[in-house]
Amino acid sequence: MHRPAAPSRRGFLLATAGAGAALGLAAAGPAAAGTRPRPRPHPRPFGRYGSPAARRTPRTLYVDPHGRGDFTSVQAAVDATEGDGWTLVLAPGTYRETVSVDADRTGATWIGASGDPRDTVIVYDNAAGTPKPDGSGTLGTSGSATTTVRADGFTARGITFANDWLRADQPDWTGTQAVAIKVMGDRSAFHDCHFLGHQDTLYADTRDLGLFARQYYARCYVEGDVDFVFGRATAVYEECHFRTLVRPDLDAAPFGFVFAPSTAGANPRGYLVVRGRVSSEAPDGYYKLARPWVPSSDPTARPMLTVRETHLGAGIDAVAPYANMRDAYPWQEQRFREYRNTGPGAATTVPANRPQLTRAEAAAHTCQAYLGDWRPYERRR
Repeated sequence: MHRPAAPSRRGFLLATAGAGAALGLAAAGPAAAGTRPRPRPHPRPFGRYGSPAARRTPRTLYVDPHGRGDFTSVQAAVDATEGDGWTLVLAPGTYRETVSVDADRTGATWIGASGDPRDTVIVYDNAAGTPKPDGSGTLGTSGSATTTVRADGFTARGITFANDWLRADQPDWTGTQAVAIKVMGDRSAFHDCHFLGHQDTLYADTRDLGLFARQYYARCYVEGDVDFVFGRATAVYEECHFRTLVRPDLDAAPFGFVFAPSTAGANPRGYLVVRGRVSSEAPDGYYKLARPWVPSSDPTARPMLTVRETHLGAGIDAVAPYANMRDAYPWQEQRFREYRNTGPGAATTVPANRPQLTRAEAAAHTCQAYLGDWRPYERRR
């Protein structure tokens, strides 16, 4: 097989304030290599959301890399908030930094001012194998995250979260996980956001084993290669687009896995994908839909994934869409189910490899059933 050249994700990010214009295009269309002209600073960088001179509420802060807001960095704005209910309005631009939201900063809302996630990008390039500044080891998977959200009640709209570390930069590293965002809080919602990375892009997790954190992703775009949507949260992905990338470092299938849930055994609900789609830049059949992650920290985990009414493109291996991460935890013993999926990647050629929900069972796998009394899907723009 001809191996394509490595995509220069970092070059795209540096070339334009909207990283998604290059790699993470709107969820309505496939990703493609290309750039758009660097936008000029808009005279109203915060659009309809006010400004420091016309603040929407006392708990609204404005962030602009060109200096027209309260802060030029997202982390500086986060550090200026205390307690519950702060809103950050982010002007278009590339924010090259790591950002962390502590557990006590609850009810935060971040808004990309233009409404287009390609315009507002939070990005950094740490990987699991990146040395810690104090020389005490490497960052590890969680430490690689560009953005980390521990607080409950977090909401983001119209923002791109990215990690542009590339394997080609460090071909000898084994710690190639590079997280764009790690989300751990309950009632975390992302509307019209993009998540760009390679391995371990979107870490939908919880703060601890006893917390069954609920998360909701609506009309989002996620791209990557290995386990690029993973973790133990109860997470609903509604009308989201997942795109698998090429692997210039590999010659044969599989290139990777879309989902790697690690649902706690006591949690009755894991990942739910509903009315979404999975597309691919890679050759047909070069990706698995999922594999179960049973971490060493929780050997009692029973990973759970339900994919329903979703279009699975030809990039998914229809004959064997699931695989084991470790043979001690075969995927057949986990909670993987499908229901009324379409597309070439959903073809049932080996029925034993495509466990299906019955119509009666499907009634328990809905947004309402997974999220309970929290209904973020009712507050759409």
